[in-house]
Amino acid sequence: MAIANYTYLKLKMPGPCGVITVGTSFQHAYKCEVECCQHASTIITSEELTIIKEGTIEEAPNSKWSAKPFEPMEGIKEILIDPNSSEDKVVRIDTKLSYK
Repeated sequence: MAIANYTYLKLKMPGPCGVITVGTSFQHAYKCEVECCQHASTIITSEELTIIKEGTIEEAPNSKWSAKPFEPMEGIKEILIDPNSSEDKVVRIDTKLSYK
């Protein structure tokens, strides 16, 4: 049956010979709060890493796998970068873009 008073940084609890009062300083309370936040962020980070690790595949990637070339979606227009050049370099632009 302890009662904490955060204004005065006191903790009061019944003891065998009366009320036990434990006090501290603002500096010590601040130090404890910072340590508590660091512990909490460490716990959260370790839990997130555990979840990420469970979701990852343990196999090595297949080196023979090749990505398919990019296939444009509907509404894409190909425009030559330099019409006077002999190279066929194009830019793909969405035809639904606004003029802004």
